[in-house]
Amino acid sequence: MALDLVTPFTKVELEEEVKETGRKQVGILGGNFNPVHNAHLIVADQVRQQLGLDEVLLMPEYLPPHVDKKETISEAHRLNMLMLAINGVEGLDIETIELERKGISYSYDTMKYLTEENPDTDYYFIIGADMVEYLPKWHRIDELVDLVQFVGVQRPKFKAGTSYPVIWVDVPLMDISSTAVRELIKTGHTPNFMVPQSVLAYIKKAGLYR
Repeated sequence: MALDLVTPFTKVELEEEVKETGRKQVGILGGNFNPVHNAHLIVADQVRQQLGLDEVLLMPEYLPPHVDKKETISEAHRLNMLMLAINGVEGLDIETIELERKGISYSYDTMKYLTEENPDTDYYFIIGADMVEYLPKWHRIDELVDLVQFVGVQRPKFKAGTSYPVIWVDVPLMDISSTAVRELIKTGHTPNFMVPQSVLAYIKKAGLYR
């Protein structure tokens, strides 16, 4: 299914591809979302619009498969914040399969399950430029590229490049990270305009990241 391209792919070209297959086109944006912030939402929305996808699903992981283990908050809080963030936004939804399965969230295992459960759907796996250079180290990467089409988005301070087939989409560069949001809150500052107001209100009410 994966389109063998390393150059920018236009919406018109993709729409022609979709018309030929009649298949559903779904983007996947995975992450810890601790918390979800506006850069996550802009990436999801812009990829959906520019590639003409039916929808983009934000997929919170249960446990990231990183060597350097990341501390995180409960999946219930992270899921609640995601639900608040996308409420009323056209074309964005949530995929909870990794929270339901629990354990370490390997992208290959997740996407193998989703493609088998939804054989009429083509998946576009969205990653930042900082993750592109690590693709050779991903769990069962050679099999994963046969399951999904990777979509890369640029990030500040990272120069992207890979031999794997990646569709590159230009989105507004925003140097926002969940780590920066947490640090601001921890030091008594309010990350206005970095996270949706509904998410910020939830963080305050739940007393998170203090």
